Amino acid sequence: MTVAGAATFSSVAEASAGLQPSPEPLWQAPHRDVLEGNSSPGPGLALSSPWRLLLLGDGSPTRHLQTLSGLPVEIDVIAMAPEPAQPAGGQPPEEIAELANPLLRRQVWLRCGDETLAWAESWWNQHQAELHLRQRDQPIWRSLTSERAELFREVDGLALVDAPWLAERFGSDGPYWARHYRFFRGGQPLTVIREVFSPAIARWLGPSTA
Repeated sequence: MTVAGAATFSSVAEASAGLQPSPEPLWQAPHRDVLEGNSSPGPGLALSSPWRLLLLGDGSPTRHLQTLSGLPVEIDVIAMAPEPAQPAGGQPPEEIAELANPLLRRQVWLRCGDETLAWAESWWNQHQAELHLRQRDQPIWRSLTSERAELFREVDGLALVDAPWLAERFGSDGPYWARHYRFFRGGQPLTVIREVFSPAIARWLGPSTA
């Protein structure tokens, strides 16, 4: 049964403008360092405490951005389409192998007012996407917690990435901080999410490295 006003997988895929290539990583933190909450993008550089909390903590980025900016987070959907057999750009996180096929990828911009503060892409099993992404323009965290079901977030990767289309939208040159993580429900992986953050966030958090 389809809920009135809900976007089905097929209708979303047909209406999408096409997936952007994933940003290319310039540096990636060792997985062990990510799990331990440590990172260093270069000799003598350490991720500042506020940025470490944003990137390596298990809090909601939607809530963080809303709290920092004082404005609600709005979603601009770029695409929602089947995962390509040979995706362009950077490689998808290896954790997507834990999701059952067929896979769907969703890409969005996260905006507070007129300012874009993040880009995100997520991978889903098609059936799970139909269950949890009924409102395309709603942040994932809001969609998944609408029924107050318990979720567990595990951060798996931290990187510096770059892409010309990120620079165009953010209005600032890279590289940009990125992370990816999994959401678990009932002990099972539900989705894998990659986020890239605008340097504009330094307005509230200060420089990312010290």
